[in-house]
Amino acid sequence: MTLERRLENKIAIVTGGASGIGEATVRLFVKHGAKVGIADIDKDKGNELEKELNFSNQNVFFKSLDVSSEKDWESFSDDLIDKWGKLDILVNNAGMSGVKGRAVVEDIILKNWDDVFSINSTGVMLGTRMAIKHMKDSNGGSIINVSSIFGIVGSKAGAAYHASKGAARIFSKAAAVQYAKYNIRVNSVHPGFTDTPMTLDIHSDKEIREYRENMTPLGRLGKPDDIAFGILYLASDESEWVTGTELIIDGGETSW
Repeated sequence: MTLERRLENKIAIVTGGASGIGEATVRLFVKHGAKVGIADIDKDKGNELEKELNFSNQNVFFKSLDVSSEKDWESFSDDLIDKWGKLDILVNNAGMSGVKGRAVVEDIILKNWDDVFSINSTGVMLGTRMAIKHMKDSNGGSIINVSSIFGIVGSKAGAAYHASKGAARIFSKAAAVQYAKYNIRVNSVHPGFTDTPMTLDIHSDKEIREYRENMTPLGRLGKPDDIAFGILYLASDESEWVTGTELIIDGGETSW
């Protein structure tokens, strides 16, 4: 096993792959030898990233994907299998927060709750279900579901976000137990406060940013690469005896 090209000959899908943690993961996977299907609803960023990473080799393809749509998942997976013949890695990274996810319990609007769950929970299920079908045919694989520290602990806001990310965590454990016999590993990743396009609005507030930095023992917010390197480990054969667990990457925040 080499640590230089840790995903040689692997085929992966990364949802929310056009920006933030997803983009960092796509770039890292390609660097380590994988071919990657980039799934995202942002067509401009997705097409731009595809063009950049395919400059010298056909390492990636981009296709628009709404993770809450069964038809979109079927279409995306069919294209990937037609192109590369198998699926080794799925990273369910696409997520939703914002105003819809940050309301306290008594302020929750049912439609907003359903919208958050459709992406953060149902989308994870649909992707995992699709991946299992293909991984059973190719002697296993690795599924990494990006949750959050707020899928483990509570806070003063964000009930829908917490619940949907917590659902992804427990769902990952259930899938891990059920499909270990097929050598399919399922784990969750739990980022702490990380600078991404999804958190730009809240982290642009100086007071909130400083508060979150002070909450983090390592003294800074996370970068997308901080999370992507953890995902790389779980995607690689180095973690072949790791399933049903959660990898917390939060600068020590949940250690208080």
